[in-house]
Amino acid sequence: MDVFEAVDSRMSCRWFLDKPVEPAIVRDLIARAARAASGGNLQPWQVYALTGAPLGELKRQVAAFIAGRDARHIDAEYPIYPAVLWEPYKGRRDYHGVQLYGALNIDRSDAAARLRQYERNLEFFNAPVALFIAIDRRLGPGQWADLGGYIHALMYLARGYGLDTCPQESWARIHEVVRPFVGMPGEQMLFCAVAIGYGDHAHPANSFRAPRAALDEFCTFMGFE
Repeated sequence: MDVFEAVDSRMSCRWFLDKPVEPAIVRDLIARAARAASGGNLQPWQVYALTGAPLGELKRQVAAFIAGRDARHIDAEYPIYPAVLWEPYKGRRDYHGVQLYGALNIDRSDAAARLRQYERNLEFFNAPVALFIAIDRRLGPGQWADLGGYIHALMYLARGYGLDTCPQESWARIHEVVRPFVGMPGEQMLFCAVAIGYGDHAHPANSFRAPRAALDEFCTFMGFE
């Protein structure tokens, strides 16, 4: 798979096949993604990789932690979105919700079903591998940008192995469970998780592609005439 196909075929996979991923592949992805651009070569990413029994135990602990709670309202380590979104960002996020819940035949008024779908984030959508991505909380916006570059490099490389991924900021809300489980030191902040596995492309949750804005909506060209 060439790099253009890898970028074009990447999606946030929301259901995975019950199929393991070779440990050597996971190690290779984590290592190769470290070639991502890094200002001053700081390489600010910290990665915690789980599979098998440890991943199963973590999911059990998370289920106990959120029991009787709305996980969407647990405070994250950082503001995932602004408190109030404006256009065009609000419209883009709203339409994405319409696509996802529409594909799953979940009515907007069905609060219980919508919460249950959100909670599937915290089960990694059945993925066999979970990565937790952290950063030293003393670092700044430049290093956060580098962290995003690392995550995207990893996701594109995963496509080269025929794997799918799902970056999940929702896990930043579960830092109270994740931190002690993986032994994350206090100076590190849990930014997100990344689910990795072989996507179930027949599942309704994977039946749509989120649209992207037209080029002229976000790019100003000068001197290209």
